[in-house]
Amino acid sequence: MEALLNFVQNEFIEKKEFSAFDAGDTLTVYYQIREGNKVRTQFFKGVVIQIKGQGLSKTFTIRKMSGTVGVERIFPFNMPGLEKIEINKKGKVRRSRIYYFKKLRGKKARIKEVQINK
Repeated sequence: MEALLNFVQNEFIEKKEFSAFDAGDTLTVYYQIREGNKVRTQFFKGVVIQIKGQGLSKTFTIRKMSGTVGVERIFPFNMPGLEKIEINKKGKVRRSRIYYFKKLRGKKARIKEVQINK
Protein backbone atom coordinates (compact mmCIF):
# COMPACT_ATOMS: atom_id res chain seq x y z
CA MET A 1 0.00 0.00 0.00
CA GLU A 2 2.82 2.38 0.86
CA ALA A 3 4.54 1.64 -2.44
CA LEU A 4 1.33 2.56 -4.27
CA LEU A 5 1.10 5.87 -2.37
CA ASN A 6 4.71 6.70 -3.18
CA PHE A 7 4.13 5.90 -6.86
CA VAL A 8 1.06 8.17 -7.07
CA GLN A 9 2.85 11.00 -5.23
CA ASN A 10 5.90 10.82 -7.48
CA GLU A 11 3.89 10.65 -10.72
CA PHE A 12 1.05 13.10 -10.20
CA ILE A 13 1.97 15.66 -7.55
CA GLU A 14 3.94 18.66 -8.78
CA LYS A 15 6.89 19.44 -6.54
CA LYS A 16 7.31 23.13 -5.69
CA GLU A 17 10.33 24.83 -4.17
CA PHE A 18 9.88 27.70 -1.72
CA SER A 19 12.36 29.42 0.56
CA ALA A 20 12.73 27.80 3.97
CA PHE A 21 10.68 29.09 6.90
CA ASP A 22 9.89 27.93 10.43
CA ALA A 23 7.28 28.42 13.13
CA GLY A 24 7.09 32.02 14.30
CA ASP A 25 7.82 33.53 10.88
CA THR A 26 5.39 36.00 9.34
CA LEU A 27 4.48 35.02 5.78
CA THR A 28 2.38 36.28 2.92
CA VAL A 29 0.98 33.37 0.90
CA TYR A 30 -0.40 34.08 -2.58
CA TYR A 31 -2.85 31.47 -3.87
CA GLN A 32 -5.40 31.17 -6.67
CA ILE A 33 -9.15 31.14 -6.13
CA ARG A 34 -11.42 29.81 -8.86
CA GLU A 35 -14.90 31.31 -9.09
CA GLY A 36 -16.69 29.73 -12.02
CA ASN A 37 -14.59 30.56 -15.09
CA LYS A 38 -12.59 33.32 -13.41
CA VAL A 39 -9.33 32.83 -11.56
CA ARG A 40 -8.00 35.46 -9.17
CA THR A 41 -5.07 35.66 -6.80
CA GLN A 42 -5.65 36.24 -3.10
CA PHE A 43 -3.13 36.57 -0.31
CA PHE A 44 -3.14 35.46 3.32
CA LYS A 45 -0.68 37.13 5.69
CA GLY A 46 -0.04 35.73 9.15
CA VAL A 47 2.25 33.89 11.56
CA VAL A 48 3.25 30.26 10.99
CA ILE A 49 1.94 28.21 13.91
CA GLN A 50 3.13 24.79 12.80
CA ILE A 51 4.70 22.78 10.01
CA LYS A 52 3.36 19.26 9.88
CA GLY A 53 4.02 16.10 7.88
CA GLN A 54 6.82 15.03 5.64
CA GLY A 55 7.54 14.56 1.98
CA LEU A 56 4.90 15.62 -0.50
CA SER A 57 2.08 15.66 2.06
CA LYS A 58 3.75 18.37 4.17
CA THR A 59 1.49 21.23 5.36
CA PHE A 60 1.84 24.48 7.27
CA THR A 61 -0.70 26.41 9.34
CA ILE A 62 -0.90 30.21 9.33
CA ARG A 63 -2.82 32.32 11.84
CA LYS A 64 -3.87 35.94 11.39
CA MET A 65 -6.09 38.30 13.32
CA SER A 66 -9.10 39.59 11.40
CA GLY A 67 -10.38 42.31 13.71
CA THR A 68 -10.73 40.55 17.07
CA VAL A 69 -11.21 37.08 15.57
CA GLY A 70 -8.31 34.73 14.94
CA VAL A 71 -8.37 33.00 11.55
CA GLU A 72 -6.25 29.95 10.76
CA ARG A 73 -5.66 28.37 7.41
CA ILE A 74 -3.81 25.17 6.52
CA PHE A 75 -1.85 25.14 3.26
CA PRO A 76 -0.27 22.05 1.67
CA PHE A 77 3.21 22.78 0.34
CA ASN A 78 2.31 21.21 -2.99
CA MET A 79 -1.11 22.82 -3.45
CA PRO A 80 -1.64 23.42 -7.19
CA GLY A 81 -3.08 26.92 -6.62
CA LEU A 82 -0.16 28.08 -4.47
CA GLU A 83 1.72 30.77 -6.40
CA LYS A 84 4.38 32.15 -4.07
CA ILE A 85 5.34 32.56 -0.43
CA GLU A 86 7.00 35.75 0.84
CA ILE A 87 8.78 35.82 4.18
CA ASN A 88 8.05 39.19 5.80
CA LYS A 89 9.69 38.61 9.20
CA LYS A 90 11.73 35.84 10.78
CA GLY A 91 10.56 35.17 14.31
CA LYS A 92 12.45 33.63 17.19
CA VAL A 93 10.42 31.02 19.08
CA ARG A 94 11.53 28.09 21.20
CA ARG A 95 9.02 25.54 19.96
CA SER A 96 8.19 24.07 16.58
CA ARG A 97 4.43 24.23 17.18
CA ILE A 98 3.33 27.41 18.91
CA TYR A 99 -0.24 26.59 19.96
CA TYR A 100 0.18 28.79 23.04
CA PHE A 101 0.19 31.75 20.65
CA LYS A 102 -3.61 31.44 20.28
CA LYS A 103 -4.24 32.37 23.92
CA LEU A 104 -2.00 35.44 23.98
CA ARG A 105 -3.39 38.96 23.61
CA GLY A 106 -1.84 42.42 23.28
CA LYS A 107 1.86 42.85 23.93
CA LYS A 108 2.28 39.23 25.03
CA ALA A 109 1.35 38.11 21.51
CA ARG A 110 4.48 39.68 20.01
CA ILE A 111 7.19 37.44 18.62
CA LYS A 112 10.81 38.58 18.82
CA GLU A 113 12.13 39.38 15.35
CA VAL A 114 15.40 38.09 13.93
CA GLN A 115 17.12 40.11 11.19
CA ILE A 116 17.06 38.52 7.73
CA ASN A 117 20.40 38.63 5.95
CA LYS A 118 19.77 39.24 2.24
